[in-house]
Amino acid sequence: MLTSKEQELYKTLTELPGTSGFEHEVRQFMQSQLEQYTDTIIRDRLGSIFGVKEGTSEQPLRVVVAGHMDEVGFMVTQITENGMLRFQTIGGWWNQTMLGHRVSVYTRTGILAGTIGSIPTHLLTAEQMAKPMDVKQMLIDIGAQSKEEATSFGVRPGDQVIMDGAFTPLAGGERFLAKAWDNRLGCGMALEVMEHFKDTSLAHTLICGATVQEEVGLRGAKTAAALTNPDFAIVVDVSPANDATGDKTQFGQLGEGVLIRIHDRTMVMPQPMLDYVLEVCETHNINHQFFISPGGTDAGNFHLHETGVPTISICLPARYIHCSSSIIDSRDYQAAKKLVIELITAFSEERFTNLLPR
Repeated sequence: MLTSKEQELYKTLTELPGTSGFEHEVRQFMQSQLEQYTDTIIRDRLGSIFGVKEGTSEQPLRVVVAGHMDEVGFMVTQITENGMLRFQTIGGWWNQTMLGHRVSVYTRTGILAGTIGSIPTHLLTAEQMAKPMDVKQMLIDIGAQSKEEATSFGVRPGDQVIMDGAFTPLAGGERFLAKAWDNRLGCGMALEVMEHFKDTSLAHTLICGATVQEEVGLRGAKTAAALTNPDFAIVVDVSPANDATGDKTQFGQLGEGVLIRIHDRTMVMPQPMLDYVLEVCETHNINHQFFISPGGTDAGNFHLHETGVPTISICLPARYIHCSSSIIDSRDYQAAKKLVIELITAFSEERFTNLLPR
């Protein structure tokens, strides 16, 4: 289960708007929370933000916990003569998940309700119904009757557009539906870890926060790594569950524990790192499962910082990511949080040395 406090945190985080390059509202919330746990807040020039808890040793190692603030969304690119909005996807979308969904357009003067127009079946040919509509053919309808009226509403090219999706507890009490679990989950985890260690003395410096622009190429992780200069990095993200059919052979099973991401297109987990994670999981009876992916996480850029950073990618499985409604299981969340906390607790100079190539 998620506690009422956890539900409140993730309701706030998942319902905030913040596609890549438009993370300001999420960042403001992150700052307001981090300020409760530390006096030191650092930001890079792209907008990534972290809180710092100084270590007690003479030359403390630096441990970073990072989520990413951005969600997939859209950007207005043109206004048609009859008041419709053309748009560009930001992040990875599948056309079939888009038509007919309600959206919010964030303008200079306010928020406009709208929908990605869906042509009724009555007006489609058999050939048109046999294949997904291309994004270039889709339009957002905000109710404007002309280009001039749409402009008078405050909309202009460059405005961000977010699919609507309320945070919703599901029947049974263990699973939760929301937009933007990817990756407001990592943002919340960073905050919860910083809160957990607020009054704990650590030999190493702990740096927790979130990056920008992960969904468009792990961009924020590059500057965030330069900002935080980690010796050890834990990247927390959400990965696509593939269990909806009931096939237990697929990677990413809800309710089966935290994902240990051993291979993706941006990073391969070295053996010493895997040994460390598995040792902590087994010592503390943390349910876990292995995961491989054709995608990537911010770990891809963190582990390449300067001469290299031992990095672990810790993920939650979530069904239907990169759409308006994804589902997580709170048991996986609790396992992930426990793993991150225990990895930090067990970290030491000796442990760091053992994580380096032999």
